[in-house]
Amino acid sequence: MILRDWVAALFAAIDRQDAEAFAGFVTEDARFVFGNLPAVEGRAAIRDFVAGFFVSIRSLSHDVPDAWQAGDAVICRGEVTYTRHDGATLTVPFANVFRMAGDQVRDYRIYMDASALYAAA
Repeated sequence: MILRDWVAALFAAIDRQDAEAFAGFVTEDARFVFGNLPAVEGRAAIRDFVAGFFVSIRSLSHDVPDAWQAGDAVICRGEVTYTRHDGATLTVPFANVFRMAGDQVRDYRIYMDASALYAAA
C-alpha cells in the first residue's frame, strides 16, 4: 500500500458520497466510530450508516495534508467542510485513526466535533 494514494482514494470516495466504494475500504468485520456516536459493526452496517449520513448533507470535502503509518496504524489529520441542505457550510478539524488489516481498515475512528452540523441555522 502506498499511503498517500490509499488516503487520497479513501477520501475521494467519501467526498463523492459513495457509500459502496467507502465500504470497500473496510474489512467484513470492521468497527466504525464517528465522533461520540455509538460504534457500528460490520461492512454492511457501516455502508448503511455512511449512506444515511451522506443523504443528511448536501456535500462534503476533505483537505488531508498529513497522514502517517506506524505498524498497523494509519493516522490522518485535516479539515472537512460540510455543506448542509440549506446551503450553510461548516468546516471543522478532524483526526482519523485506522487499525489496518492489509489494505483494509478493521477499526476506523473519526475524532471530531460535528455537533454544529445539525444545529439550527
